[in-house]
Amino acid sequence: MAPLTVFAPAKINLHLEVLGLRSDGYHELAMLMQSLDLGDQLTMAPTADGRIHLACDRAELPTDAGNLVVRAAELLKARAGLPELGARIQLLKRIPIGAGLAGGSSDGAAALLGLNSLWGLGFSQTTLLGFAAELGSDMPFCLEGGSRLCFGRGELLEAIHPEQERAWAVLLIKQPAVSVSTPWAYGRCREMRSDFYLSCEEDFEQRRQSLRQAPLVQALRGEGPVPLLRNDLQMVVAPEVESVVQGLQLLRRAGDPLAVAMSGSGPSLFALYPHREEAEAARVQIAPDLEAAGFESWCCRFRPAGVTLEGAAFPA
Repeated sequence: MAPLTVFAPAKINLHLEVLGLRSDGYHELAMLMQSLDLGDQLTMAPTADGRIHLACDRAELPTDAGNLVVRAAELLKARAGLPELGARIQLLKRIPIGAGLAGGSSDGAAALLGLNSLWGLGFSQTTLLGFAAELGSDMPFCLEGGSRLCFGRGELLEAIHPEQERAWAVLLIKQPAVSVSTPWAYGRCREMRSDFYLSCEEDFEQRRQSLRQAPLVQALRGEGPVPLLRNDLQMVVAPEVESVVQGLQLLRRAGDPLAVAMSGSGPSLFALYPHREEAEAARVQIAPDLEAAGFESWCCRFRPAGVTLEGAAFPA
């Protein structure tokens, strides 16, 4: 059988609101996430030895059960009841590591989609979404992708259905030596902002409904300007991570961005532009300052889908 290739896109948070604590100890969230055309590539071929062989071009990433690709593969095998299934997987890493861009979750989602096809298991998309939710809060979004509202821990998805896909582009920056632990960021949020936490489902739903009708959602539908973006984790991470403050300052003077924010728990930062040409021009404008401050940068566009088999059309 010919090897199968899957594209695993990065995501950014256009909105991240921490509503409160759930009974399971996780935070209740209201988010709007967006897929990008920056992504990793997984190439996979079947083997007959019942093992998952993962290789990666980045030596610092684990290739055992510490990697969501391997955990996703083992979960599929277990649910299919076919322990003899094996695969050789090559991961080409293009999404910055430890960046708040869901690179690991997207790779895991790509493994679910790709191996379901490679092994001919026939699990439905709904079933794969259930597996994804077991493996990680961001993984269901990475499987579906596009522009989606995300609630609960992030695993409850609602499509926005714009009349036409936005052609918006992103200038994304990150200092490669800086990373932020997601559990630490949420822990700091609880320490610093718990006085603002809501405590009941009725209040949670009121905030969800507010986001469904928010100016940002209208802007994505082409019905108004882009408002200031909200990321509650940015409020607690920025005071303690110098590169976040420095990078936001650089992006605010990079051309004429529609908005500037941190993605997820950081430390990746982004500026939005109407078109890729404006994002590229903005990167050129601040390139000397980015280099002096040690930032890497990427220009990319909004993507209307999540993980995708190579050669497959985006879902409608």
